[in-house]
Amino acid sequence: MTDRPSESGAAGSARLVVGLIRGLHGLRGAVRVEVLSDDPGRFEPGNAVFLEGSQERLTIEEANADGPGLLVRFRERTDRTSVEDLRGRYLEVPSPGEALPEGEFYWHQVTGLAVRDLEGGDLGRVVDIFRVGGSEVFVVQGPRGELLVPAVSSVVRELAPEAGRLVVDATALGLDEEMPRPRVRGRRTTRARKAAEREEGSAQAADVSAETPGP
Repeated sequence: MTDRPSESGAAGSARLVVGLIRGLHGLRGAVRVEVLSDDPGRFEPGNAVFLEGSQERLTIEEANADGPGLLVRFRERTDRTSVEDLRGRYLEVPSPGEALPEGEFYWHQVTGLAVRDLEGGDLGRVVDIFRVGGSEVFVVQGPRGELLVPAVSSVVRELAPEAGRLVVDATALGLDEEMPRPRVRGRRTTRARKAAEREEGSAQAADVSAETPGP
């Protein structure tokens, strides 16, 4: 899996989101970037990114490891004041429009897929994806509510965007317990219960009569 489509790219341009600016660092214009791409070359010095929804081009001047993310400086923004407006903004790159290696997919190819268990049971659809550490987690909405499905081989048994499906091992997710069945309520149920109580009461009375000794 790699990157995800931009939901706010400029009209007429297909883009992929590769990072999110989480905060600022120091006085020289460095920003803390959460990397949202599997391609480590996205933030190599000299490469360019765009601010979400705009044509503003930012050239990577410097990028260094910073915990789970990166500390990035842009050639066009040289001090803290110049990057104040970047906090919380996504960074995008033009979509290459080329096929990925076998077994790799863009996030937008997975979002919307129908999710089923190994027996064919409906678990819902993928509505979102986020990254934890080095792997993705699929957010699935369906009959069981919201499910978080880690994109690991022990859980995801089949991922076939071209066929529109994603098959998961429900047991590995702890979903092997049978879903509770709804209780049926209403007049017919109430009358049936009362009738059963009357029959039970009559049967008990008959048992008492049978055990009562005669004169």
